[in-house]
Amino acid sequence: MKLTFIEEPELEFGAGRHVDMRFGIMTYGPLDCTTLVAPKQIKLGVIGTPESVDGVRNWLELCRNQIPAKPNRDDPTKPHRQPNLFAAFPGFRQDTAFRSTLTIPDDLCRTLANASITSITAPRQRNARIARAVAIFMDEIGYLAQNTAADVIICAVPLAILQAIGPEESPEEPEEEADDPATVQLDFHDMLKASAMQQYRKVIQIILPSTYDTSKQRLQTRLRHARELQDPATIAWNIHTALYYKAGGVPWRLPRPSTELTVCYVGVSFYRSLDQEALLTSVAQVFNERGEGVVVRGGQATISKDDRQPHLPSNQAYDLLKSALDRYYEVHKTYPARVVIHKSSRFDDDEQHGFIGALDERHIATHDFLSITDSETRLFRAGQYPPLRGTLLVLDERELVLYTRGSVPFFETYPGKYIPRPLRIRAEHTEQTPQYLAREILALTKMNWNNTQFDGSVPVTLRASRQCSSVLRYCSEARSIEPRYSYYM
Repeated sequence: MKLTFIEEPELEFGAGRHVDMRFGIMTYGPLDCTTLVAPKQIKLGVIGTPESVDGVRNWLELCRNQIPAKPNRDDPTKPHRQPNLFAAFPGFRQDTAFRSTLTIPDDLCRTLANASITSITAPRQRNARIARAVAIFMDEIGYLAQNTAADVIICAVPLAILQAIGPEESPEEPEEEADDPATVQLDFHDMLKASAMQQYRKVIQIILPSTYDTSKQRLQTRLRHARELQDPATIAWNIHTALYYKAGGVPWRLPRPSTELTVCYVGVSFYRSLDQEALLTSVAQVFNERGEGVVVRGGQATISKDDRQPHLPSNQAYDLLKSALDRYYEVHKTYPARVVIHKSSRFDDDEQHGFIGALDERHIATHDFLSITDSETRLFRAGQYPPLRGTLLVLDERELVLYTRGSVPFFETYPGKYIPRPLRIRAEHTEQTPQYLAREILALTKMNWNNTQFDGSVPVTLRASRQCSSVLRYCSEARSIEPRYSYYM
């Protein structure tokens, strides 16, 4: 065994590099800020009740100016003890960090009628209520998509709808569908994104009431629609970074020295079809250094009798990677010199044979196949804090344990609430060194446009493929899907 430490990877921004997304954008601007294609003015559509539409518009107006950093808990007049962990939001204007602005014209705001919201509560089954809520939003998304030039459509979901589609609180009257173990509970978020993508090819951003009104957090928690409560500046950072990316912007990328090979990262994960009839289906998420993702829908997979894990037949593995590389070629007009595949289960011989066949046809000689799962191995560090993010334990030439979450020197603390679990990385077929592969995975955890705190646990290859899987299960096989990742996040 060999224990080493990997320094925090830097990201590249408009005019420089930094380890932190927020400080990088504040200091150097987004990666594309000096280009002609950067979104300098982002036109937003907003759908919701009069209260939720006004709440979102007022909050976004507030975010044009600086949102102060989280204060010291003991003395609110003083800055937080970890100022790098809780950065102030600089405001979203053309003369500040993002070099862009948001516009919300009145004719791009659509309000939901009270009768429509009341109609959601009529069906007894929760799935029917969720389907009805999606249909109500889709009516307005359709209008904005067909009659306006909105770059991103915000769905400002009101509390009344969250309450209508929330789980039943009374155990005395269980829902009929709960008695059937084969019934799949629909997910409003994923179903709405799939419908907006396939019917109108529109990117949406779902915003819940606690985003613009923290007093709604407790009620959202009771309705089981609450996420971890964040400070106002962090919320502003995350929402505006996502909006910038969804409007076509590129906030940051991984630096690539000119001496290194061009590389394509592919994440493969699996999901059950909505009707539960197809056993498992695969999806690949292709990324380059700029974080530009291309989504590819794969074929059916099977559960192996040997390891009880999902695997692709050789021909399906070949077709999946062939489609992914062809998508890459459409964007870049060339094939990458190196391909890295991250998979949530082991690679069997058939999968490797299919993947290598697709690579050989395109004369791509350099590739790395890595299986990435949670590790049961733990390291313990002297003192009160867990091991540093970037701690790498090399068990042997094929088995690695990497802490992607842990104590962060830049933050001067461990930002998590629970004991961090490292990643178990198995090098199935590789040409790079363990340290190189681990450094690459650590850097890929930072390519997440939904979170500007850089201590993500999994690389974007797997995170994005899982997010895409959640949305794709609601997509019709008869219709095409959008290749850009912004439709799924």
